[in-house]
Amino acid sequence: MTDIKALARDAAEAAKVLSMLTTEQKNQALEKMADALLNSQEQILAVNRDEVARAEKTGLEASFIDRLTLTEQRIQEMVDGIRQIAQLPDPVGSSRTLDNPPSGIEVKKVRVPLGVICMIYEARPNVTADASALCFKSGNAIILRGGKEALDTSLVIAKVLQEELASLDLPSAAVTVIPDPDRELMMELIHQDDLIDLVIPRGGEGLIRFVTDNSKIPVIQHFKGVCHLYVDKDADLNMAEQLLINGKTQRTGVCNALECVLVHKDVAEEFLPKVAQMAADKQVKINACKNAVKYFDGATELRDDEFGEEYLSLELAVRVVDDFDAAIAHIDQFGSQHTEVICTANEQTAEHFQKRVDASVVMANASSRFSDGGQLGLGAEIGIATTKLHAYGPMGLESLTTEKFVVKGQGQVRQ
Repeated sequence: MTDIKALARDAAEAAKVLSMLTTEQKNQALEKMADALLNSQEQILAVNRDEVARAEKTGLEASFIDRLTLTEQRIQEMVDGIRQIAQLPDPVGSSRTLDNPPSGIEVKKVRVPLGVICMIYEARPNVTADASALCFKSGNAIILRGGKEALDTSLVIAKVLQEELASLDLPSAAVTVIPDPDRELMMELIHQDDLIDLVIPRGGEGLIRFVTDNSKIPVIQHFKGVCHLYVDKDADLNMAEQLLINGKTQRTGVCNALECVLVHKDVAEEFLPKVAQMAADKQVKINACKNAVKYFDGATELRDDEFGEEYLSLELAVRVVDDFDAAIAHIDQFGSQHTEVICTANEQTAEHFQKRVDASVVMANASSRFSDGGQLGLGAEIGIATTKLHAYGPMGLESLTTEKFVVKGQGQVRQ
C-alpha cells in the first residue's frame, strides 16, 4: 500500500535541495526535462491513447475526454511551456529593501519557495508537466494526485521527468505522483500539514469543495469558470461577434470559455441575429431569457434565477440587460470570479467595468481565451485562483513563492 507519509517526507527533503539551486542550475535542468519529454513523445501518446479509449467506453462527457486527451501538438505545448519557464525571471532570491528603522538594523524582504505543493486534479495529464516545471523553477517540490482516468499518463510523464532529475544528481522526489487513486489516500494526503505547505485542487466543483472542506493544509481554490461577455451599447458588433465565437467555440471544455453573453437592450435587435447565426453555424445550443428567446430556433427559455451554469460544451446562455448596471448585477450574482469581458468602444465604460467587476481577470475587447498563464506572460500556470489569498487569477512563478524578512545588524539590542 502507498505510504503517503513517506512520500510527503521525501518531497519535503527534496524541497530543501531545490531551495538551494541557482537559477542557472534550474534552467539547465528544465531544458533537459523538456528534451526528455519530446524524446518520449511516442511512449506518452501510446499510454494516453489506451486511457482515452477506456474513458470513452465508460461514456464520460466529451469535455472530460478532451481534457484527458494528449496529441503531438499538446505535448509540444507542454515542452514549449517548460522552455518558456526556463527563460522567465527567477523570483527566488529577489529582494526589496524596507525603510531602515531607527535602531540601524537593515531590513529586506526576500522571495523564497513555499516548500512542498500538493496538486490534486482530474483529467488533465498535461498538468503533470506544467505544474512540475513551475514548482521546480520556483524551488518547490510537488506531489501530484491525479484522477484514475489520467493516472497512467501522469505516471509516465512523471517517470520521464524523474529520470532526468536523477541523471543530474537531483532528488527524483521533487516530482512525485501518487500511484494509487484511492480516495482514502487523498484524505491522508491533505492531512500532512507538517510536511506539505499548500494544496491546489483543479477539477470539478465537487472535488474542490471536498478538498477545501477536509484539508488541514491551506488550499488555493480554482472554482468553476462561469465567464461572461457583456456587449455594451457602444460595442463594435463585428468585434463582439468574433469575441463570442472565439470565447465559446475555439475550445469548449476549458474554464476560460464563455458560458453567457449579456447584450445591452439598445443593440439586441441588431446583435442577437448574429448570435443566432453563429449558433446555427457552430451547432451551439442556446438557453435564453424571455427577451432573447424569440431570436433563436429551438432555444430553451431560462428564468431569471436559472443562469450561472458552466456548460463546458457547445451550449450558451443569452440574456438581454437594460443597461450597464444590470450587466454588472448579473455578473455579481452569477459570475465565478474567473474571467469577465466587456466589448465597448467607450473607454470610460471599459475602465468602469474593469474597476467594478470582481473577477481575477477582467478584459476589455479581448477574448476570454487569453485568461491563461501562458497567454498573459507567466509561462505555464499551475491554476487560476478564484479566491484571493494569497493569489488571484493565473498562478505563475511568483505566486509559488512567499517573502521572508532578512535582517542584518551590528550587535543592536532592543531598548
